[in-house]
Amino acid sequence: ELAVRCERHYQAALRWVSGRTEAFVKHLQSNNVKLLLSSVKQDEAVIYYAKLYGVSVVECLSSEEMALISEITGVSPYAPFGDNTYREITETAVATFCQPLLLGSKRCAHIGFSSVCAFQPHCLILCGPVDGVNEQHAAALQEAFTMLQQLFEAVDQ
Repeated sequence: ELAVRCERHYQAALRWVSGRTEAFVKHLQSNNVKLLLSSVKQDEAVIYYAKLYGVSVVECLSSEEMALISEITGVSPYAPFGDNTYREITETAVATFCQPLLLGSKRCAHIGFSSVCAFQPHCLILCGPVDGVNEQHAAALQEAFTMLQQLFEAVDQ
């Protein structure tokens, strides 16, 4: 939270935020981070410095997508502690590729990860003429996957 009393203080605050943003993106780059996955929309400054320092950004991932990525890679989301945003980044995952993907009017990212667990990721993209058709297909596939999962659990036991 910031209280600004005049234009000069506002401009100083913008410079301070910009400097911290640049320093943090440099910190990511120095830790060999090439792809930043975010559950929130990033500020324009983050996108600017990410491009400047060669870090790709994928924004607005849902909590379900973040949980799946965490399960596949075995990596927990990076959460800086208070003002200490420059601590060592120890948990990273290898992305074998990251490509933009346009599905109709929706912009998506196609990312390949090396799995560190028993789950081996596969690609599945559902496209339909309207959202309702996609939801019906997704529900049917979800039920099929649930049935297969229960079948595999019974076989494992």
